[in-house]
Amino acid sequence: MKFEIEFLPVGEASKAGDAIIVKYEGPDNSYFLMVIDGGNIDSGQEVVKHIQRHYGHDAVIAHAVLTHCDADHACGFREILLGLDVRNVWMHLPWRAAEGSLSYFADTRWTVQGLEKTIRTEYDLISEIYDIALERGMNVFQPFAGQKIGPFTVLSPDKEIYEILVPQFDRTPEPDQEVIEATGLWIGKPAGFFAKLMDSAVTKSQSWADETWEQERLKDGGKTSATNESSVVLYGSFGLTQRVLLTGDAGHWALAIAAFYAKQFGLPVQDFSLVQIPHHGSRSNVGPTILNEIIGPIIPKGSGRKFSAYVSAPRDDDKHPRKMVLNAFIRRGGSVIATQGIAKCYTVGYQFKDNYTPATPTPFAFRVENYE
Repeated sequence: MKFEIEFLPVGEASKAGDAIIVKYEGPDNSYFLMVIDGGNIDSGQEVVKHIQRHYGHDAVIAHAVLTHCDADHACGFREILLGLDVRNVWMHLPWRAAEGSLSYFADTRWTVQGLEKTIRTEYDLISEIYDIALERGMNVFQPFAGQKIGPFTVLSPDKEIYEILVPQFDRTPEPDQEVIEATGLWIGKPAGFFAKLMDSAVTKSQSWADETWEQERLKDGGKTSATNESSVVLYGSFGLTQRVLLTGDAGHWALAIAAFYAKQFGLPVQDFSLVQIPHHGSRSNVGPTILNEIIGPIIPKGSGRKFSAYVSAPRDDDKHPRKMVLNAFIRRGGSVIATQGIAKCYTVGYQFKDNYTPATPTPFAFRVENYE
C-alpha cells in the first residue's frame, strides 16, 4: 500500500508539539488523508494551509486524531477542525471517564455528575474542540486499544487504564494515591511550578559526558506525566512489509501497554519501517528495556540501518531531542531524522512533494547530556 507521513515543524525553543499528516492509498488510485495532533495555534493553521495547498480547499480529512489533551497538541487541533472538512474525530474526553474513575479520587463525596462537570470545566479546550466537532457534524470517537482508525490500530491506552490515569492529570481533583498504587499504575501529579524552575536552571548548566556505541548512558525508570501516558499509540499496517509506530508523548507505561496489546492482536514488533521517537526525544519517556522490547536490541556497530526514526522537536531547543535518546535509536538500527524547524516526510510509493529534499540522518553523538 502506498502511503506517506509528514512531520510538520512545531514551535521554537522549548515550545514543542506534534503535527502529523498521513496520506494512504484508497481504491482506484484514490487516497485518504489523516491528521494526528495539531501542535500550537500557529502550526495548526499551517497544517490547514499545507493541506489546502497540496490537496485543495475541498480536501476531506477521513480521520483526525488528538493523541492526548496537552495544549501543545490540542491548540492546533482546534484550528484543524475549524479549517478543514473532517469526517471522523478521535479524541479522549476526560470527563467521560468520571464514572469509572470515581473510586480513584481522594474525596469520597464526589458524584459522577459533579465530577464530570468539574473535569469538563477544567479541560475547557478539549470541551471546546468536542463542541466544534459536534457543531460541524463530525463523528466523535474515543480511541482505546483495539479500535481501527484507517490503516492504524490503537494499542494504548485501554479504557480501564485511562480511567486510572485521569485522576492523576494535572487539572483533575486530588487522587487517592493509596488506591491507585494498589493497581500498580501510580504515576502521580506534576511536581508543580518550582520543579519547572529547577528544571530550567539545570538545563542552563547542563554538563556533558562521553558515550560510545558499547556504553549506553540512557537509563530505565524515567517518569513523565499521566497525560503523556494517556497518549494514543498507533500501529500502522501498510501492506505486508511496511509497519509504522506513532507514539505521541507516550512514556514507559504507555509503551509497555502498547507492546502488550500488539502481542494480543498478533501485530509484530521489532519489525517497523518507521517509528516516531516519543515526546520530542525526551529521556523521561524511554529506556533501554522498553526499546529492546519494541524496536529490538542493540545491533553490532557498523551494521546497516533497519528502520527510520522520526522525532518532532522545535528549532533552537537545548533540551530536545536528547542526544542519548537519539543514540539509543541509532544503536538499535534507526536512521534518525529530526524536524527542528523543517518539515520532514517519509514516503512509500508516492513522489516527494516539491518542498521536500532528502533528509540527512542524525549522526551518532559521542558527547551526551549528563543526568542531573
